[in-house]
Amino acid sequence: MALLDGKVAIITGASKGIGRALSLRFAQEKAAVVCAARSADLVRETAELVGKAGGRAIAVTCDAAKEDDVRRMIAAGLEAFGKITTLINNAGDGGPTKPVQDYTMDDWMYTIHSCLTSSYVCTRFAVPEMIKAGGGSIVNISSGAGRRGLAYRIGYCSAKAGQVGMAYGLALELGPHGIRVNVVAPGAVEGDRIDRVIAGQAQVRGVSEEAMRKAMIERSPLKRMTTAGDIVEATLFFASDLAKNISGQVLAVNAGEPAG
Repeated sequence: MALLDGKVAIITGASKGIGRALSLRFAQEKAAVVCAARSADLVRETAELVGKAGGRAIAVTCDAAKEDDVRRMIAAGLEAFGKITTLINNAGDGGPTKPVQDYTMDDWMYTIHSCLTSSYVCTRFAVPEMIKAGGGSIVNISSGAGRRGLAYRIGYCSAKAGQVGMAYGLALELGPHGIRVNVVAPGAVEGDRIDRVIAGQAQVRGVSEEAMRKAMIERSPLKRMTTAGDIVEATLFFASDLAKNISGQVLAVNAGEPAG
């Protein structure tokens, strides 16, 4: 039997990268997927790819940190699939790489809203529907930076730590409703985003990008970066009934690096 048969999952940040990979994998396990992101063309492309692979998905263009957009996203999911059982809070932009004294209020607010406020708003409006459905699962895609920190990324670290704290509190609050809340905390994930982070870190530290990349890889026991697929499988586990007795937990997926 498919792991997510009968479930309806909202996946934010579904336009590319981890969000797109999650959408395809969840649909493969027979979930109906609400693909949500700010980029209309890309999120529509994700839903089309799900359909071509034999899955069920709709695309919703929305900003996951805006109440009206999220209300509309929830309504679209209910209209298409009749219920909401699963929420994957994956949306978020890493923000800039700067010394704290140069990190502006605009930098701070953008990063916090993108990564943390979006998780709160989506959870706020998804929970009533999960209660109606008899329970469900919420997974926050956080980061190792939210537990052990990362220099020059103060907004991102703070937002990602907030996602962890949110999950701990929600696990206690929502457990009586049969709703589980967990966190996947990736390490450095291969792709465009980590390339930008490495470039920023190299610049602010005055080292080469090659040296910065090597340092990131060498600090992990497995000597490799994390892939989108690694994150997808961990998230799939938390979303499925395999994790029916697990809530309020953080799973570090980071090639064995100490989580902090």
